[in-house]
Amino acid sequence: MRALLRRVLNASVSADDKVVGSIEEGLVIYLGIGHDDHEEDAGWIIKKALGIRVFDDREGRMNLPISNQAVILFISQFTLFGNVRKGNRPSFNDAANGEFAKGMFNSVCARFYKMFPGQVQVGVFGAAMKVMAKDDGPVTIWLDSRNKYY
Repeated sequence: MRALLRRVLNASVSADDKVVGSIEEGLVIYLGIGHDDHEEDAGWIIKKALGIRVFDDREGRMNLPISNQAVILFISQFTLFGNVRKGNRPSFNDAANGEFAKGMFNSVCARFYKMFPGQVQVGVFGAAMKVMAKDDGPVTIWLDSRNKYY
């Protein structure tokens, strides 16, 4: 499972020209599901995303996790599994099929709803979406449940 976390001042996601999620200060989390991902991968991603210290403390240093007053915006993104080892056209062979990915994505979102007391917004799984985001920092963190050592 892969996640790209972006600290934002605000963000919104639209599908079919309709805003389906909108947040102020918080995290946008792009989530990609691999074909061999399990609930353990989801648990690791959730624990890291909720604990990662990318928000400023009183001294202005990134030392705090996301606050309970902040908001998380989840967006499914199979392209996080894009592979260009054999050329310039990405292969998505490592991405999960739609049915499995949707179940895992919904599972991760449901677990966030239970574990995070702040607000959680979600894009539309499998839809062509438009994302508008104003990065804060910018701070962008890459998480990969199968490659934890970079």
